[in-house]
Amino acid sequence: MYFPRPHNDGLCVVDFGSQYTQLIARKLREQGVYCESFPPTDQKPDFGFTVRGIILSGGPDTVSDATARSLPDWVLAEGVPVLGICYGMQLLVGHFGGEVRSGHQREYGRAQIVKSSNDSDDHPLLWPGFNAPHEVWMSHGDHIARLPENFHEVAHTSRTTAACADASGRIIGLQYHPEVEHTQGGSEFLGYFAAKICQMECSWQPKSMMASIESALREQVRYNSHILVACSGGVDSTVALALLNRVFGKERVQGVFVDTGLLRWNDLASAQATANQLSISLEVIPAANLFYTRLEKQTCPETKRKIIGSTFIDVFKSYTDQHQDRFDYLAQGTLYSDVIESGYGGVAPRVIKTHHNVGGLPDAIPFEILEPFRFLFKDEVRQLGAELGIHKDIIWQHPFPGPGLGVRIAGEVNRKRVEIVQEADKIFINYLKEKGLYNQIWQAFCVLLPIKSVGVMGDQRTHEWVLSLRAVTSCDAMTAKVATLSIEDLSCVAEKIVSSVKGVNRVLYDVTTKPPATIEWQ
Repeated sequence: MYFPRPHNDGLCVVDFGSQYTQLIARKLREQGVYCESFPPTDQKPDFGFTVRGIILSGGPDTVSDATARSLPDWVLAEGVPVLGICYGMQLLVGHFGGEVRSGHQREYGRAQIVKSSNDSDDHPLLWPGFNAPHEVWMSHGDHIARLPENFHEVAHTSRTTAACADASGRIIGLQYHPEVEHTQGGSEFLGYFAAKICQMECSWQPKSMMASIESALREQVRYNSHILVACSGGVDSTVALALLNRVFGKERVQGVFVDTGLLRWNDLASAQATANQLSISLEVIPAANLFYTRLEKQTCPETKRKIIGSTFIDVFKSYTDQHQDRFDYLAQGTLYSDVIESGYGGVAPRVIKTHHNVGGLPDAIPFEILEPFRFLFKDEVRQLGAELGIHKDIIWQHPFPGPGLGVRIAGEVNRKRVEIVQEADKIFINYLKEKGLYNQIWQAFCVLLPIKSVGVMGDQRTHEWVLSLRAVTSCDAMTAKVATLSIEDLSCVAEKIVSSVKGVNRVLYDVTTKPPATIEWQ
């Protein structure tokens, strides 16, 4: 399947399994540099854009292990600058004849690095923001025992080599992680690597994004063909519908909102209001009964995701069969983070969870797929939404998963359990908005657990469902911190839910970061 890239050139990140890999791409894009990640396959990927530099991520492997992932031949054959981070640096050192030792000098957390000699003052690796000593974030158990002959040390800690480069200055290794917030000036260094060492213009900006995506859509979509847009009322599908409407016009673009019965309490009304505001054609299909029937007695998260994905396609096919005009494309608001977590299409070497609009679609569908945001992060889509004139309340609403409340109800999904989550979620979100907390949080929602607890209400024993609140802060959903809500706020929300939502007698708060957890529970 062909997916045009929204930019002509950029950097490639080879993902060796680090929890920080997507932060590299995120930080580079913040510096105006287009970037994608690819798995370390033996066969060179079909990049879809001109690669101006390659970054090797960290990872959990040890270079000397027989099962460790190796440096693909195509990396150095590209003839572009290469930056190895942590495990990536160790791969480069080992490849060029240096020595990496394991397990003797582990460093984890903050560390101070200093220049290794005065000769390093003008080295391109020491970007203008470098100060000595310089605080960085380390996370490694192996270290460099001996550099290759053609390499020299640029900076070090008290324990090990922190930065090195070959004589050309185009093969660079960092033992620390510049992509994490704890490294001083890390984002600036990545931008410097792209601009000065890879000689990139760093022109990835909202206006260039819009023009590139529109051009790619015109290239991909055949003349006089028709597009069916799957709308959920969320940010991504709403912006996708508005963009396609702008490019091809309402005569060729039809938005379809499937009422799955798995929506938040106000999603349908918001979608209709936005369509009216932008003069977009949007039709609502009531399909709750079909979704509930197919989800009956299903408890496995992956199974539920796939059922929801296939049911969406069946509903769309039924819709097109009933209309004289034939739709050639199905457009979705799929994000780059969805693709990565699904491990789909060779983008990532591992699957975290299947997103219904990525790996959850059936193999045989009657449409060609259009995913204009397949290579964008959430905040980039929001920037496009602002450019398109979509109301800020829609642009900045919290993300909502494609499978809806089907993955916010652990265990079997039915109408009664959905209503419980909708009511509880309404209370939680309204409280956050009233207290001015909503816009400080990336995502907040309720999860209904498949267990009941004993309680007492009105002097009577109860045995009802347990519900968990979840609220996190993030910039791209690839990593997330727990939102630090006060115990007073949490207690107030819990009291409102227990007293108002029939069927719930206990409320918890999820305090797990991503990683190790995902933001959604399923």
